[in-house]
Amino acid sequence: MTATALPQEGLAPAGAGMARGRLYGGIAMIVVGLYGAWAFGLGSRTDGVDTRFVLNLTTATGLTLPDLTFPAGPVALALAVLAVLCGAAKLAVPLSGRLNATVTGVFLFCYVLAFMVWAAAGRSLNLAAVMEATLLAAVPLVLGALAGVMGERSGVINVGIEGQFLLGACTAAFTASVTDSLWAALFAGSLAGALFGLLLAVFAQRYLVEQVVLGVVLTMLATGLTGFFYERVMQSDTAAYNEALAFSKIRIPLLSELPVIGPVLFAQNILVYLTMALLVVVHVALFHTRWGLRTRAVGEHPTAADTVGINVIRTRYVNMFLGGLIAGLGGVWLTIGLNISFNKNMAAGQGFIALAAVIFGRWSPVGALWAALLFGFAGGLSNAVQPLQTPVPTSFLSMLPYLATIFAVAGLVGYVRAPAADGQPYTKG
Repeated sequence: MTATALPQEGLAPAGAGMARGRLYGGIAMIVVGLYGAWAFGLGSRTDGVDTRFVLNLTTATGLTLPDLTFPAGPVALALAVLAVLCGAAKLAVPLSGRLNATVTGVFLFCYVLAFMVWAAAGRSLNLAAVMEATLLAAVPLVLGALAGVMGERSGVINVGIEGQFLLGACTAAFTASVTDSLWAALFAGSLAGALFGLLLAVFAQRYLVEQVVLGVVLTMLATGLTGFFYERVMQSDTAAYNEALAFSKIRIPLLSELPVIGPVLFAQNILVYLTMALLVVVHVALFHTRWGLRTRAVGEHPTAADTVGINVIRTRYVNMFLGGLIAGLGGVWLTIGLNISFNKNMAAGQGFIALAAVIFGRWSPVGALWAALLFGFAGGLSNAVQPLQTPVPTSFLSMLPYLATIFAVAGLVGYVRAPAADGQPYTKG
């Protein structure tokens, strides 16, 4: 079997559908851009005041860059006009897939930057802090998305990522408090996620339970178990069973001294670097090894894979175990990665956002990374803008990561295709 035997991963919609998408998308971008020009560029908030963007973290010790100060109104208006022009280009000219994505990306960049200029008018906004918040918010999403990619590439839908996060977070916090060992906590939390993933695979493959329903039910089970354990055990003696502990930060020489990105990317704890390494490992393994080829074959055409001697069921079990191990690590991050004690429902839907990142990233580790960064940026921007006392309600700002998830996934309907055997249990004969 060769890699060329597998079908193409993208699925272009029919010509009429593309034309409608271009029409509706272009009109929507023009309308939203015009609203931004009126609200951000011509509003009273930006009238005659400056915006200051800070480009350095307060903890930066290497090279630093001067702050950017500029008139808020004209800059916000110019960015909004550029967003309108992106919509006009999309409406007037049929764009290829890559060019269309580029125009959409420029539109989003201009519009979000115009919003940031408006929000920080008369004040300052630390862009380096927004970048760091984006990274910290994206770490569990990347890990959860990698778990989802590994499962779905082999044909199993992992809707239980949220439950794996909760089990990993609870187990890690408890183990770290009891053993006073962060490494033991990392291992225990990851193992809890792995066993949960294996349990999902057994029910899905051996007992043929519908996988989406199964994932939701097992997530509810994990929510109940961790909530019960938190109330009955961990909350009874916080110092002994639920102490806030974390890995110390590791500064990488030279790289951590770079301006702006140095302290953001290269002065983090071991879990951030481990996430970066796992991203590379999973991508290379999935697309450049025999194991990856077999995994993708099982996810696309399990009968053909079985015919050439690939053990379909075992492959799915192994993938779900390894994926659960990675998702459990995402739960570990929520507690000992962020120096936070465990709380009930602390995953707060991040497992489902990670599942959306799988779809948005087209079942690719690199694509999932960009999706996770997008959703993480929505969360980081929300946290950064809330202290600026904008007219936008705080509750609405808190919704930004979830709104970004909904719009991103909805915009891909009809444009992407999951692995052909995704969600379908396999039985021989």
